[in-house]
Amino acid sequence: MTISVGDKIPAGSLMVKGEGEIAEVTVDSLLAGKSVVIFGLPGAFTGVCSTAHVPSFIRSMDKLAAKGVDAVLCVSVNDAYVMKAWGEATGALKAGIVMAADPDAAFTLALGLDFAAGFARGAPRSKRYALHAVDGVVKVLSVELHGGLCDISGGEAMVEAI
Repeated sequence: MTISVGDKIPAGSLMVKGEGEIAEVTVDSLLAGKSVVIFGLPGAFTGVCSTAHVPSFIRSMDKLAAKGVDAVLCVSVNDAYVMKAWGEATGALKAGIVMAADPDAAFTLALGLDFAAGFARGAPRSKRYALHAVDGVVKVLSVELHGGLCDISGGEAMVEAI
């Protein structure tokens, strides 16, 4: 079942690679008492993800902060090393976006925002989406109908939706 507006985001964990070791971070610790935007996408270093989705959030960081957003997380079914390298390559880390890996797709599956990607030999990948949660409860959810689009799930669209 796909998560909906008004639902609590399910418990789980994500992996984040900082300067030292990889840290397993609970979703609850990232969301508790905070206004957070999470955007998910099919894969690091891929076309629309790199040329449209991540850049839209980099451009929107100041406007999201002005709307009271405490943190912005980019989630993909990749490993933490790839997410860190991608965050460095795109400037997302410098902009303050948390690049969070969902290596086994457990978080993505719990949200019900997965699809089977043929290029990944049927392994689950994340649909392209953006959500705004306050204290772990979804207030805005925008899921693209086609993974090649970044119309309703981009940073500017989220600024308007909040």
